[in-house]
Amino acid sequence: MPRYVAFLRGVSPMNAKMTELKHSFEAAGFTDVKTVLTSGNVVFSARAKSEMALARQAEAAMAKQLSRTFYTIVRPVSVLRDLVEANPYAAFDLPAKAKRVVTFLGEPYQGKLSLPTETEGVHILSMNGREVFTAYVPNPRGPVFMVLIEKLFGRHVTTRTWETVKKCATA
Repeated sequence: MPRYVAFLRGVSPMNAKMTELKHSFEAAGFTDVKTVLTSGNVVFSARAKSEMALARQAEAAMAKQLSRTFYTIVRPVSVLRDLVEANPYAAFDLPAKAKRVVTFLGEPYQGKLSLPTETEGVHILSMNGREVFTAYVPNPRGPVFMVLIEKLFGRHVTTRTWETVKKCATA
């Protein structure tokens, strides 16, 4: 059975317990469910379906089991492994303190964007249709990259550090 990762938007230890998320995914009929870190990453096995169908199935189970839901984006583990292997950051000379992040889009981006681009220390380096690869150096103003990401790509996205993506690809 294929393995998938569900990336849930807006999850933190303050608003969701990972054991409860795990149980809601099991109630949805998914198997071999495990959470990765405490930021809403759920790895699971399921019969092959579209990523969108799996995401809606997970959201329905969360609504029923948790009485709330988190916007969910699903990717096959194989896709994440390919991303990690390709290492989209290798082609760029980034500062040593740069944080690498991947933004997962719910739908392929349809706009025009000249990349790489830089605004306020945020470098949007590349994209492959449904993933956006960004790097930024942390500053006292907080995560300004999220404002730029949402301005360009909307709110139906979720972002993870490159390290989290690598952990999910091998979970």
